[in-house]
Amino acid sequence: MSKKVTMQQIAEHVGVSKFVVSKALSGKGGVSEATQERVIQAAAQLGYFSQKNAYVKTMKLDQLPKVAATNKQSVLVLMPNIRFQTKESLYWGRILDGIAARLEEDGCGMVIVSEQSVDHFLHFLNPNGILGLIGVGEISTPLLLEVHRIGLPMVLVDHEDMLIPSDTVFTNNYESMYRLTQHLIGNGHRQLFFVGDTNYSRSFKDRYLGFRSALEEQGDSKLAASTRQEHQLSVEGFEHEDFAEPIRQWAAKRLKAGTLPTALLCANDKIAIGAIYALQALGVAVPGEVSVTGFDNIEDSYRLKPALTTVHVPKELLGKRAVERLLGRIANMQDPMEKLLLTGQLLYRESTDQAAK
Repeated sequence: MSKKVTMQQIAEHVGVSKFVVSKALSGKGGVSEATQERVIQAAAQLGYFSQKNAYVKTMKLDQLPKVAATNKQSVLVLMPNIRFQTKESLYWGRILDGIAARLEEDGCGMVIVSEQSVDHFLHFLNPNGILGLIGVGEISTPLLLEVHRIGLPMVLVDHEDMLIPSDTVFTNNYESMYRLTQHLIGNGHRQLFFVGDTNYSRSFKDRYLGFRSALEEQGDSKLAASTRQEHQLSVEGFEHEDFAEPIRQWAAKRLKAGTLPTALLCANDKIAIGAIYALQALGVAVPGEVSVTGFDNIEDSYRLKPALTTVHVPKELLGKRAVERLLGRIANMQDPMEKLLLTGQLLYRESTDQAAK
């Protein structure tokens, strides 16, 4: 039988007192953000969060501030208003639509919370009417720790925290980008670039890994050489206008040097749209000279000229599956955590073609 991980062990691992560990894990404050992060990381590494009944909950649901109860059970949908994670988003908004539709089928309500403060967030936890929580997009570790600490069932959509155990729902980002990259390689492309910031989200990182894996598996000597060179352009922003200018400047230098890639595989559709505008501004034909792909299949992707080759992410279905997983978790709290992957569909449109010879 494995030994129980204690707060004292965590304290010794981090080099702080047991009292500091207790405060960091209880969410009561009194320790710096950096120290709290170190404690949480150490606790996760030692297996503290994974052991059953080992996480001492210092606050029970019946101790939380109460809000007015409703006539039906509700699910909290937490979507911090950051990085354009809003109801109006062409991506995140469709996930919310799926959550709402599936909850309505079961006669449940939905309370959308965009709060990032732990103290303010607790106000929404009404034990008389809250079934559990669905997190949509990026959510801070301290807030997820608080949800875990009080024992509220939760499912995360398009996000996971390696430190806080939870059920998650994703598109198969790695496999989809791998297949898309293989498709371009099959069309003769040998100079390919991934465009996007891998630190932006877990999905972006998985998409890059799929791209990289497809390159490394090829035996072609020219392609193998290209993997040893720079093959990623990191850009930051939220809308296609944010990406167009940095991509234009980068492409202009490459064009002048004669090293412009034949294909750009972008981390999402908005980056891809910015890339197409940037290339067109330089007089570079898409797809005649450079093929461009996106990811997500937002509405703007097929309205573009040329229409964008992309991966369709079943956004509404992500929301529906998250609800089903939450209901399953509530029914079987002791079951192992699950990571559900939905298959993305490759959509070949006008923005890609055979590599120019």
